[in-house]
Amino acid sequence: MLDLREHRADALPAALAALYDRTVVGARTGVQFARDLDPQVLDDVLEGGSFGRAGGTRTRPVLERVRSLPDRVAPGLRVLFCGLNPSLYSADTGIDFARPGNRFWPAALASGLVTRDRDPQHALVEHRIGRTDLVKRATVRADELAPEEFVAGAARVTRLCRLVEPHVLCVVGITGWRLAVDRRARTGVQPAAIGRTIVYVMHNPSGLNAHARVEDLTASMREVAALADA
Repeated sequence: MLDLREHRADALPAALAALYDRTVVGARTGVQFARDLDPQVLDDVLEGGSFGRAGGTRTRPVLERVRSLPDRVAPGLRVLFCGLNPSLYSADTGIDFARPGNRFWPAALASGLVTRDRDPQHALVEHRIGRTDLVKRATVRADELAPEEFVAGAARVTRLCRLVEPHVLCVVGITGWRLAVDRRARTGVQPAAIGRTIVYVMHNPSGLNAHARVEDLTASMREVAALADA
């Protein structure tokens, strides 16, 4: 059994990401959490970690890895990138925005936010760049998701930001943000912050999105970097 009773709440996502990395879809692991851990925090970190409950008790569950991506976060992030939801391709590789036609990683490299291609753990450890998703359910296309999934996901991401307090939350996909939070939202800095976290929204870098030129995405990420380091 994996004992996480001594972990602070803001350290649990990293512990579950490490468990994700050494398991496969369908694998089951017993985990022990602190008895006084807030139930909402526990539910959020399990969903964010891509684990479901397969038995056990509330604080001693048997977890089953699901086909998704884990949150890769830690306290003190410069930027927390938030995708709409994982593609099946990304879920199977364990890397966000992994498909070769996706423009996220080329733009992130060109902006200087990361220095290693398609390596989210290196981005987290070396550059304090984290990642999550509005919706954790993996699909072929984001338009397979229902609006209420985006609304619930935005609430979870808001709680995640309050837990780890990144300098900037960068939502990668204006359509999902409009469905979840503000139907009139435009790209760029949003009028409402989440506590001390600045919220920035940019276009989806998918190869299916005609607005997602690498040059434009790179410019957006440079703005995000400037906000994070101000």
